Amino acid sequence: MIPGRLPLAVSLGDPAGIGPELIGAAWAARRERDVPPFFVTGGAKIIRHAAASRGLNVPFRPVENPDDAAACYDTALPVVGGMDGEWCPGEPDTTGAALALSSLETATGLVRAGAAGGLVTAPVAKAQLAAIGFHYPGQTEYLAAACGIPPGDAVMMLAGPSLRAVPLTVHCALAEVPGLLSVDLICRKARIVAAALTRDLGLAAPRLAIAALNPHGGEGGRFGDEEARIIAPAVASLKESGLDVTGPHPGDALFTARARRGYDVALAMYHDQALIPLKALDFDEGVNVTLGLPIVRTSPDHGTAFDIAGKGVADPGAMIAALRMAGEMAGQRRRRAAA
Repeated sequence: MIPGRLPLAVSLGDPAGIGPELIGAAWAARRERDVPPFFVTGGAKIIRHAAASRGLNVPFRPVENPDDAAACYDTALPVVGGMDGEWCPGEPDTTGAALALSSLETATGLVRAGAAGGLVTAPVAKAQLAAIGFHYPGQTEYLAAACGIPPGDAVMMLAGPSLRAVPLTVHCALAEVPGLLSVDLICRKARIVAAALTRDLGLAAPRLAIAALNPHGGEGGRFGDEEARIIAPAVASLKESGLDVTGPHPGDALFTARARRGYDVALAMYHDQALIPLKALDFDEGVNVTLGLPIVRTSPDHGTAFDIAGKGVADPGAMIAALRMAGEMAGQRRRRAAA
């Protein structure tokens, strides 16, 4: 344990999904994959059974204080909180959703209180959470509310070895996207992204590439005018403020290998414009990072995968990548605070 480094808090996710087994697999790979110390909030019995389905023996150590997690991490997976349930892979229900929410709330509270260095959230089932009264679109919006910031200021970035991408609009119908775009939206989120890349990833002058909305960048207005009316003015404003920003770039050329060498993050106009290239390039190592929060938060960039839960085929790469990125971001914040 590096002096001053707090363990990460990991929420269980939906117990019927692949989250519990991937948490166990990440701990089992802690040495060879250099996984930073972490603890789980609840679900010890579930993780034990889920890990066993992959042929993994994951011993547990209940700890009351996260400070004690690092001391036992090398020999056992620390668990804070006694909430638990039955492991029923592929069979989500409201009982499991309640456990997932309890785990998320506990982990979030510990990170906000400074007892953990960052938060890593396993995937949840939004429909099951909604059935128990969870009124947020997802965990990101819940975390924004818990941290007391506007939901629009919690920015989702998908990150992998080949690409970082930010969707400027997220969970909405594609038909709604043009009406949601504005100069203010693009500028506000671009500034949050740039500040976070400096604070959390150590990029002194991050390079932002902003995508066009329409084919061929609108083709001079023949295929739409959002580029000239909204995106280009936003790019100009951001440049005037001193940020290294380019665009609007046609979406069909922005994610080529050559283009990616020219920027640190791509800002896309809608969900799939960002997530399709990220998942095509880095599916098993993709990380969902929430920028703009006062706490560090990452998550593997995949869902609950109920159809393969318990079958031992889910790849733990994204969970391990999320843990490692959270550890790196927490370390960057720690170093900046000490400077």
